[in-house]
Amino acid sequence: HHFPVEPSVDTLSFYVVYMCQHIQPRSVECYLSSIVSQLEPYYPSIREIRQSQLVHRSLKGSARRFGQVVVRKQPLLREDLVWVVNTIIRPLSFDNHLWLAQLLVGFFGLMRLGELVWPDQLDLQDYAKLSQHHSVCLDTDHFSFLLPHDKANIRFEGNQVLIQHSVGEDDPLTPFATYLNMRNCKFPLQPFLWLCSNGRPPSRVWFIRRLCHFFDARIAGHSLRAGGATSFAAAGVPLASIQ
Repeated sequence: HHFPVEPSVDTLSFYVVYMCQHIQPRSVECYLSSIVSQLEPYYPSIREIRQSQLVHRSLKGSARRFGQVVVRKQPLLREDLVWVVNTIIRPLSFDNHLWLAQLLVGFFGLMRLGELVWPDQLDLQDYAKLSQHHSVCLDTDHFSFLLPHDKANIRFEGNQVLIQHSVGEDDPLTPFATYLNMRNCKFPLQPFLWLCSNGRPPSRVWFIRRLCHFFDARIAGHSLRAGGATSFAAAGVPLASIQ
């Protein structure tokens, strides 16, 4: 486009307007900060250019012109869990026992859906990230298992997921113990904790398909973790513990 190599107020402003037509303006602002950081050793005036009125107004105007409202899925409520427990078709099949256990474990364990299921994308599939059956510890008032390669652990040693017995119809302990007993009888030699009736780890689409039987599009995989965190915060659990 025959623009000068040295950055100027005009080139940054043109960049903002051009990029905002293709991606969200809030992302362009992040990109711009990264560009300024990379170019500052070579062009010391780049930060001053970034803070100019023209660039600032270009971002603001593009946000008004191209910005879209962020649509977030709603968190699950404990009342939703109770409703699922009471309305799910009985007698439960093996797969329904698995799904119900994962739903409650994901909620009370503040787990991401990707930590419970097998990814649908081939490039994300990794057996090393699946929870192992031998890591399970089941007691009368709690149970735990190891979440391997948790990205929140900087040493990549995994994290221990510990879930306590809960008073109420949405208690996660009983469904988990029931599923575990059925799984041990059906697949005693399989190494993975979560297994469908066909002996394979449950996929993301498998879980979401069952979730859609009970909820509309406002509830999705992230609703488990968000709902659990909201529930704990409402119960007075310290923020540091929830994180």
